[in-house]
Amino acid sequence: MRSALDLLSGDAQTFLAKVWASRVHLHRTDPADPEGVVGLLSLADADHLLAGAALRTPSIRMAKDGSVLPESAYTRRATLAGKPLTGLVDARKALALFDDGATVVFQGLHRYWPPLTRLIAQLELELGHPCQANAYLTPPGAQGFAVHSDSHDVFVFQTAGSKRWEVHGPDGPEEVLLEPGVSMYLPTGTPHAARAQDTVSLHVTLGITQLTWRGLVERTVATALGEVPDEHLPAGYLDEPAALAGPLAERLERLAEAVRRLDATAAVEAEVRRFLTSRPPRLDGGLHDVLARGAITDTTTLRRRPGHPCVLLDRGERIEVLLGDRSLTVPAWIRPALEEVRSRGELTPADLPLDEQSRLVLCRRLVREGLLEVR
Repeated sequence: MRSALDLLSGDAQTFLAKVWASRVHLHRTDPADPEGVVGLLSLADADHLLAGAALRTPSIRMAKDGSVLPESAYTRRATLAGKPLTGLVDARKALALFDDGATVVFQGLHRYWPPLTRLIAQLELELGHPCQANAYLTPPGAQGFAVHSDSHDVFVFQTAGSKRWEVHGPDGPEEVLLEPGVSMYLPTGTPHAARAQDTVSLHVTLGITQLTWRGLVERTVATALGEVPDEHLPAGYLDEPAALAGPLAERLERLAEAVRRLDATAAVEAEVRRFLTSRPPRLDGGLHDVLARGAITDTTTLRRRPGHPCVLLDRGERIEVLLGDRSLTVPAWIRPALEEVRSRGELTPADLPLDEQSRLVLCRRLVREGLLEVR
């Protein structure tokens, strides 16, 4: 399976080495490539989402000439099983606003559009940072948002039409034309704006919320900080500030000792667990797997579910297997089989270095937990 980062940026290692060398990084692919970015969201897909998918806010919003339009301008109320629904997209109103120059923003597409759900899941595992996907459908010649910057890194790729981007860097603004098959990377805080050209434009943005060293250090030392007594400062310290110096030095020394005792390996494991357990389960095709799991044999073709994590942590005679929103604990002698699962895109139970009964039990369990799917 092609790497998500390679799909967006070409050779991943070259990309990572160059992203900070330039304010704008472009990557071009064949727009006719069926496995490329263009097929991830087409105009027909956007039409379906806008007019036929019964989306509700905040999954959609609209903007025109730099202003976000009120939800009431393109939504309606309805009832379902006698219960009220609000924020339901009114396709007739939304299409009229689009015809008048408004941009349609599909928000959080990674939550409900399967091609982008899979891409985001894979990208999160490759980067180790939370990611999200939005899409922007803009009428010919229109501009949805004024110059602005984002608080996260952004990949942008065009799937239909063209859009001219104004990207501001240290040396002033630069113009970039995005067409189908072209993707662009913008680091955090890069001011930009974009306008559709002479045809309708559809582009997708992938936002990457960075996890930082400061955040990791803060989470690691939080327990030690919590052990510092939350006592009031003594009265009179404004007249004698030096009276605080000694007690503060003692507390800082105790804190420093507590920090020195922290286990970096355990802190990293906790960070990995925190990240993986905060990601939503991605179980597209799960109904098929539930129905097919009992019929798995030694020759059944199984596939690693795209973007599904599998992290192995040694626990002595046992191994903990982190699978996103859940974990398994299995005997350590199963590790070679799990490593085989981790290294393959596809496999059959017969490929695993276990006896027949053990490998069938393992494969059925991994299908049940979502790591593997029945091809």
